[in-house]
Amino acid sequence: MTLECGGKTRIIIVGFPTGVFDMATATLRYDAKMDSKKRVTLRGAKYEYYNVQEMDDGTVLLSPRVLVSPFELSENTLKTMDESMDNFKSGKVSEPIKL
Repeated sequence: MTLECGGKTRIIIVGFPTGVFDMATATLRYDAKMDSKKRVTLRGAKYEYYNVQEMDDGTVLLSPRVLVSPFELSENTLKTMDESMDNFKSGKVSEPIKL
């Protein structure tokens, strides 16, 4: 059964598994086999990292993930670092810790 919702066509799968998914077109469909180390090779993968969800019925759902560059810090983190350095320079520091 399909459902029109907010201008997007969604598909509702009733039965096994039950859920609501955005309608996506399969651009590549093939069978894959696990190797001896329980790995599966994705052909023509567009992303390097994926979030993997394995369902009770054996279905595997892969969602692409883009990791944040380690050199990109949030504004809040930069603000906290600046405040910490200001405190350090003005002498507002704790006692030294013996290791």
